[in-house]
Amino acid sequence: MKDLVRLKTSLSEEIENILNEQVKIEGVSSSKYLAMASWCGEHGFENSEAFFMNQSEEERKHMLKIFKYIADVGGKPFSPEVSNLNHEFGSLREVFETALEQEIGVTRAIHRIVEACRKANDYTTEQFMQWFIQEQIEEEYIARRIVELFDVIGEDTPGGLYMIDNAITKVTYAGGVAAESAA
Repeated sequence: MKDLVRLKTSLSEEIENILNEQVKIEGVSSSKYLAMASWCGEHGFENSEAFFMNQSEEERKHMLKIFKYIADVGGKPFSPEVSNLNHEFGSLREVFETALEQEIGVTRAIHRIVEACRKANDYTTEQFMQWFIQEQIEEEYIARRIVELFDVIGEDTPGGLYMIDNAITKVTYAGGVAAESAA
């Protein structure tokens, strides 16, 4: 019976499993960003709250994109279980440092998928994953740039956290060329 199921999909069992693991990673990322948004809102950082709400939605879309791909090629996607999320942070800086660490971890996970695809000669899935590789360049850049704001502006200066929270709305990444919006 298991061999018949494999005939319905071009995915190897290994690639299907690693893609389902990425579905979970993206779902957990989405939930972590909601927790970060909640913390920011609770502490009066409205722009940071909005940033993390947007990040949460982006990660959810990434999760659904991979989920749909698995289904489209005849595999069996699994809805992720998410639990044990951290909802407490010591500072706004810690929130953004955690976000940067999260994005670096996602990038590494995506690279593992591409490496597995190459070993399995799964060119279709490797091609599908190229979008995520490009997306992670943007995600890491923005997270890294925001963490740098804490040193550039100074979180301990009068109004520093207020200025950092406002500057977050200006950090962007445009089509392979890093930029800060003029707003």
